[in-house]
Amino acid sequence: MLKPIKLNPEFKEIIWGGNKLKTDYNKASNLKNIAESWELTVRNDGMNTINDGEFKGFTMQEYIDKNGFSVVTDKELDRFPLLIKFIDAEDNLSIQVHPDDEYALNKANSLGKTEMWYVIDAKPGAKLVYGLKPGCDVQSLGEAISNGTVEEQLNYVSVKKGDVFFIPSGLVHAIGAGILLAEIQQNSNITYRVYDYNRVGKDGKPRELHITDALNVIVNRSEYEINKIRYSKGEKTDTCLASCEFFTVNKYTLDGEITLSTSKESFNSVLCLDGEAKIIYNDMEFPVVKGDSYFVPANIGDYKIIGKAEIIVSEI
Repeated sequence: MLKPIKLNPEFKEIIWGGNKLKTDYNKASNLKNIAESWELTVRNDGMNTINDGEFKGFTMQEYIDKNGFSVVTDKELDRFPLLIKFIDAEDNLSIQVHPDDEYALNKANSLGKTEMWYVIDAKPGAKLVYGLKPGCDVQSLGEAISNGTVEEQLNYVSVKKGDVFFIPSGLVHAIGAGILLAEIQQNSNITYRVYDYNRVGKDGKPRELHITDALNVIVNRSEYEINKIRYSKGEKTDTCLASCEFFTVNKYTLDGEITLSTSKESFNSVLCLDGEAKIIYNDMEFPVVKGDSYFVPANIGDYKIIGKAEIIVSEI
């Protein structure tokens, strides 16, 4: 019988990462840091395994192969659609941009990358890059890359816990130091770095930039244009953080219970940001604590989440 399954994360060590996911979210790893904890991933470069139950030890790909793609969706897709992460930025990430589907498919047979961030925690004074400054454009950014003044072109935004940022493909962006967030995105790992503070990687060499590709895909949208994309498939509500062609994301602050459901169109990803709860399905109970990630198969109908917790639920 199909039922909710708890997932083991896939960890990524990157030079800007911190250790909050180890200390605050009970993520156990021998890596020096956990920059990213991939909480829902079906990729060759990062694959969840199942934590318990009859499929314990199966990879998510094996689970899907065993049960059919209908556990994901009844839509005709050629790959798993989403990638969901915790990201802990101890230092600034590179200034970057992601391509849309058309460019990514032509370039690397990959999906493009539209994403959104939910800020879980932020140190006082923390900022991120969200687009270019008013009056700046692709041409002025290209000139700034040449003369070393990229940072003067960027729109810096102060952030606090609970802030949400929607990043359509083509928008220049970067997570700043001191920010912990949840990221929901298309299943893509294509990043074009515009600028990286002249940092070097583990090999002692400057990290690779992707100037030509970045300048090819940058689209400097207004806030109105971004929000039009963000809610292109549904209206903004008290719980709805985004409802676009790639994903719908709701955040619930529970103190009691909520009834949710999966249809044949999409699975649910349940990600616990804080607190404790339990998922109830067909008289079965599945404990949920801070940092846990559950995959709820498509088309199993109603299930409940009961407890006192902050939960993000994502679907396609």
